[in-house]
Amino acid sequence: MPASQDIKGIIRHVAEIIIDELKLEDVTVDTFDPDMDLVDELGIDSMDLATIALVLQDEYRVTIDEDDYPKLKTIRHISEYIKDKLPVRH
Repeated sequence: MPASQDIKGIIRHVAEIIIDELKLEDVTVDTFDPDMDLVDELGIDSMDLATIALVLQDEYRVTIDEDDYPKLKTIRHISEYIKDKLPVRH
């Protein structure tokens, strides 16, 4: 599991995964807008989203329900979803 569990760290890691999995060449972690609509603006399809969800489940050891995929439209939405699923650290 990635070390950083604050929202900024999760956003950054999710962006890294999306860039890597989708082989995006024109965007970096620093230039990736966390509020960009991944489907409408980036053209991610349901297969891409399913692949990303599987990687994120492995990385963060959380379950992402298929019924929730339509809600995960931006890196920020994905990151907040993951943060809500993570066990609370004391």
